[in-house]
Amino acid sequence: MAIARERHQFRFMNNGKQPAMNDPRQAGQMPPFPAQEQDPPGHEAGMWPKPDHGEQTYVGHGKLKDKVALVTGADSGIGRAVALAFAREGADVGIGYFNEGDDARETERLVRAAGRRGLLLAGDISNDEVCGDLVQRTVKQLGHLDILVNNAAYQGKMVEHFEELGPERITRTLLTNVGGMFFMTRHALPHIPVGGAIINTASINAYQPKPPILDYASTKGAIVTFTKGLAQELAARGIRVNCVAPGPVWTPLIVQSFPADKVKTFGKNNPLGRPAQPAELAPAYVFLACDDSRFMTGEVIGLTGGEVLG
Repeated sequence: MAIARERHQFRFMNNGKQPAMNDPRQAGQMPPFPAQEQDPPGHEAGMWPKPDHGEQTYVGHGKLKDKVALVTGADSGIGRAVALAFAREGADVGIGYFNEGDDARETERLVRAAGRRGLLLAGDISNDEVCGDLVQRTVKQLGHLDILVNNAAYQGKMVEHFEELGPERITRTLLTNVGGMFFMTRHALPHIPVGGAIINTASINAYQPKPPILDYASTKGAIVTFTKGLAQELAARGIRVNCVAPGPVWTPLIVQSFPADKVKTFGKNNPLGRPAQPAELAPAYVFLACDDSRFMTGEVIGLTGGEVLG
């Protein structure tokens, strides 16, 4: 197993010469995966193989020096990879999470190992007051707020028939994925300065909605609309709003939502034949957060491995 993991490591240097180029079909873990299943919320600590968040590979270049970011859903998956990358780029990070304390503490460890401050922020973002508290704690303890990443999401178990999507689940999905984004943004905006950025996480499901998780897919469509609409207003304030739409990514959302037989083949039908690792998405968030993307707002970056948006 160790040999297999080493084969799939991302290789950025080649004996001190030019960066090595990787075959994108072979640059991450390949299905089949071991059969596994978890109840929501999923935990990265219980997954095998472990997702790659860039622990051994991401190299920062000071693009976010002394910035402060608040990242929701930062305990694992995409959120952890973004928190790690931001820290290595020089930012302090508020680590928002629901109740996955074991995973969140690992994210905090990675942020602090990068020499930056990591602030654990537990709370249910479907509650407006909680969102206000997370923002206020970030500003009070980290000093200010430059970047908000609305990444947290609830994705329930896949169903066979639409009628199985009951009112309790629909309410939870909508309030977490859409309500939480509205609440977090509303409380964060008074603190985000000119030059600040808001980055939202949508999904390929916004464009190719899957019926077994239609509640989740619908919220991702709303996030794209939210991004484009908010960007128009905030451009006049010098604040940019953009969105990342991932395709299949190896995160706890997968093992919490799909049965073990589906997990085994996850990502196999992607054009590249595999799912992304969280580490492969983090550079897009860094780009959208830093000054490199200063003329970009209201846009959606698709990181789908070849699946077509639109």
